[in-house]
Amino acid sequence: MKKLIVIAASGLLVLSPASAADKVKIGFLSTLSGPLAVLGTEAQDGFNLALRENNNKVGGLPVEVLVGDDQASPDAGKQAADRMLKRDKVDFMTGVLFSNVLLTIAPSVFAAKVFYISSGAGPAALAGAQCNPFFFGIGWQNDGQSEAMGQYLKENGFKNVYLLAANYAGGKDNITGFKRTFDGGIVGESYVKLGALDFSSELAEIRATKGDALFFFLPGAMGTNFIKQYVAAGLDKQMPLFAPGYDADEDTIAGVGAPMIGLRNASHWAWDLDNPANKHFVEAFQSAYRRYPSVFSFQGYEAFNLIARAVSDVKGNLEDKDALRDAIKAARFASARGDFKFNTNQFPIQNYYLRVVQKDGTGTITNRTIGTIFKNHTDSYASLCPMK
Repeated sequence: MKKLIVIAASGLLVLSPASAADKVKIGFLSTLSGPLAVLGTEAQDGFNLALRENNNKVGGLPVEVLVGDDQASPDAGKQAADRMLKRDKVDFMTGVLFSNVLLTIAPSVFAAKVFYISSGAGPAALAGAQCNPFFFGIGWQNDGQSEAMGQYLKENGFKNVYLLAANYAGGKDNITGFKRTFDGGIVGESYVKLGALDFSSELAEIRATKGDALFFFLPGAMGTNFIKQYVAAGLDKQMPLFAPGYDADEDTIAGVGAPMIGLRNASHWAWDLDNPANKHFVEAFQSAYRRYPSVFSFQGYEAFNLIARAVSDVKGNLEDKDALRDAIKAARFASARGDFKFNTNQFPIQNYYLRVVQKDGTGTITNRTIGTIFKNHTDSYASLCPMK
């Protein structure tokens, strides 16, 4: 009898790894409170739409989503991430929008050998020398949209530009990207506290510089307030505004309205891109939420669909990390941006488009795609990544 018990117990031990993956746990950690929460809500809405379309399953396994609010704070983000990793034992993480938060939680995520699918932040450090097999940027490397706008302003004869950005890793990456492609003069450069809503001192300095354009990176309510104050001060007549796409997107337009008409911006995605996957996504999003999707809702949607396809490709075997990584990198899902692929540093190679804010046929103020700035654009840090 004792021998039979030992044999039976051994059998259970052998079977346990195969039966361990009875569900897929995804930690969705994002900014869901405070003045920057609109961006987290956008990302969560897109993620939840994809979750529903997949009937809350991936690869035949039910999905459990653990939601956390990082409050755009590295400390709050670290606490929430550690809870997801240590207590909840998540298989994937996603959702963080701010690079200072992501850079704080990344060491714990990688140490736990959990795949992080970034639907927002794409800091330079994780694209270059600190790239990691467990990190994939499904959206962008931070510099990309700003590199595209720098290229556009250079090609269109702007000579003296004022630069304004939020003072954190993402803001600095965006300004670095703009400077990389714009070869004109910089008449002024200011960094403001992340979450700041009053720009009176910056407006006075901008007025005095007499540049011929202003490029800004101010996420969430920061951008909404800045554009309102800038236009109210009449500075848009002196220096037209330009921005990366996430600062001139549908969530910002909803908060600002008509003062944004004419603002040109660059993005790797737009709701009017003409491909079947995008048409499906936009129609489904509008049906669910009664508004145009934003870049962040698009990327939340893409993050879930990337995870879903990868888990399906490995037939739910989450223990085989190498196979799972290969499946994620293959990106065998229909992206709403059209064709893209991951580079060796696991950031996308993709197009960047020129958009302008205007009224559509129904009178709704929204973005319209009017050109392509970069085709198959590679981020500027991939050569520094030791992964092959």
